[in-house]
Amino acid sequence: MTDIVAAFGWIFDPANWAGASGIPARLGEHILYSLLTLLLAAAIALPIGFAIGHTGRFRGLAVGVSGALRALPTLGLVIYLALITTNLTIVPPLIALTILAIPPILAGAYSGLESVDRAPIDAARAIGMTGWQVFTKVELPLALPLVIGGIRSGALQVIATWTVAAILPVGGLGRFLFDGIAVQNYPEMLGGSIIVVALALVSDGLFALTQRLVVPRGVLAGRVRDSAEGDTRHTARVAPESASAA
Repeated sequence: MTDIVAAFGWIFDPANWAGASGIPARLGEHILYSLLTLLLAAAIALPIGFAIGHTGRFRGLAVGVSGALRALPTLGLVIYLALITTNLTIVPPLIALTILAIPPILAGAYSGLESVDRAPIDAARAIGMTGWQVFTKVELPLALPLVIGGIRSGALQVIATWTVAAILPVGGLGRFLFDGIAVQNYPEMLGGSIIVVALALVSDGLFALTQRLVVPRGVLAGRVRDSAEGDTRHTARVAPESASAA
């Protein structure tokens, strides 16, 4: 308990909120690194995932590649890339974390399109929509909740793992952990960890809200109607049974 109190004391100490190594600066760096990583991973994974989900081809290959990428040790990959490139900037961890973020985004993209009911797709094709129109106007809107879910999962991994990248001389919230270890400043280490957790929770909440907002209104209306019809059928079924019992 004392350590947690000391960590919050470190967080709210005005001295830690100023300068290039203060909490706002490190938090801004961490968010910037995470956003850049997600953008790169999405630019690679989304088109491939959409193509697989739309055509149904190469799904087995995508699953195998995703599993292999998930198995890569991120810290080892960061250090390896830094050694072979002799580059101590954000480039090695950026590459490593982009590789880490690709599998969940890829899985969300192709599984989202695969989950779409075939009835609206067949109806769209029956009225003469092209493949691109079917994708943009039918498949993608219906698949967006799962697509956002894949990005959400990737974002949490990226935010958490960018702290490890601070083993190199880069910025971000991980600096508080590694700088604190060097001088055995445990309130700084725990305080930095609390900020990372808070950032991950805020990010997860925003993505969860986005998932709810991107569900098409027609789908929500259909769910409400199905629920109401189910309740009506249940009531109609129970009423005769009650009358018989009486």
